[in-house]
Amino acid sequence: MARFEILMPKMGESIIEATITKWLKRKGDQVSEDDSLAEIATDKVDSEIPSPVEGVIEELLFNEGDVVPVGKVIAVINMGGEAPSKEETAAKTEKPAVFEKKEEKPVAAIVTDNTAALADFNSSGRFYSPLVKSIAKKENIPARELDGIAGTGKDGRVTKQDILDYLQNKPAPVTTAPAGAAAPRMAPVFEKPKVTLDSGDELFEMDRMRRLIADHMVMSKQVSPHVTSFIDIDVTNIVAWREKIKDGFFAREKEKLTYTHILIEASALALKEFPRVNASVDGYNIIHRKKVNIGMATALPNGNLIVPVIKDADQKSLLGIIKNVNDLANRARINKLLPDEIQEGTFTVTNFGTFDSLTGTPIISQPQVAILGIGAIRKKPVVIEALQGDLIGIRHIMILSLAYDHRVVDGALGGMFLKKMKEILENWDMNRNL
Repeated sequence: MARFEILMPKMGESIIEATITKWLKRKGDQVSEDDSLAEIATDKVDSEIPSPVEGVIEELLFNEGDVVPVGKVIAVINMGGEAPSKEETAAKTEKPAVFEKKEEKPVAAIVTDNTAALADFNSSGRFYSPLVKSIAKKENIPARELDGIAGTGKDGRVTKQDILDYLQNKPAPVTTAPAGAAAPRMAPVFEKPKVTLDSGDELFEMDRMRRLIADHMVMSKQVSPHVTSFIDIDVTNIVAWREKIKDGFFAREKEKLTYTHILIEASALALKEFPRVNASVDGYNIIHRKKVNIGMATALPNGNLIVPVIKDADQKSLLGIIKNVNDLANRARINKLLPDEIQEGTFTVTNFGTFDSLTGTPIISQPQVAILGIGAIRKKPVVIEALQGDLIGIRHIMILSLAYDHRVVDGALGGMFLKKMKEILENWDMNRNL
């Protein structure tokens, strides 16, 4: 009797585990080659595991909601007939799985014998590993208290060390003061406001990606003291240059040239000059990143947001950045990004101008220390300094905003970074070729 083991696939260099969110087949089900067996999820990318063989499901070794390391056997298929040859088995095992991101839907928690002890945390919209839940249960930490712990894992995930550090530093319970003694001052406890539904209101549960975004944004504001600085930039020369070359460039390269490409290149140049903006914070340590990996916030058709990363942006030409950005943006919108393509960003840009907004105050993507907001370009009357005297002229003006972590980036550094961006963009070479 031939048995074939289904492994948790490797989905990227930095992905070491995935969560089984839903089994699509049950024990005893007949499966054909390429049938989808399960839906799995990493921090942001949801995928399916296809069956590389035909047969009957003999065993499912994990439950829905379990976090499984890459390479672990998750199911066994009885292929029937004779056992396959070593060559056939190797060919099947080495066949790369093709993953397609699914439209993300809330997954109901399934309580089984070995998850019953952790069921108290199923109501939380935040992801916790079984180990963290087990520690919380043992230490009598309720779900609401666990939700308040800032995580240092990817996308703010609470790690084992995070919860152990929290327990070590957790203040002792306050005892009742003796008669006549002054009552101790208590830190205020802020409760979430109660929300009621009115007639005609509609209630929608956040999907998994929106819950991750919500948790990450709240965590970022709790971790980093945000400061935002602004600068206006005369991009008249860039507008004229783009209008001059964009049609010919598209005819030759079949690629659109946008202002985002230009801003990403300028950001990479500025980050090389100011490496303290291309950094992370670890306690009282500052990490200056050698690589310049720029994330670009991309709106998805379902209203959610994802941030694909242009790796080594400082090593790429403008043409290379254009091709890389367009490829990532196109595949992001059709849910074809790989897990590694949304990891390891060191700085982020977000383009408010796409939606005609003048500017904004973006939230830092942890563990980065800064994010650049790009505003819409507007024609405005401005004072032009000339040898003959000051003149009033119509110029194309863009506002850039830089939100930064004030623990390590002071106003002077944030201002110098924006000033460098202004210098790069306002001295654009009108004769530049692509």
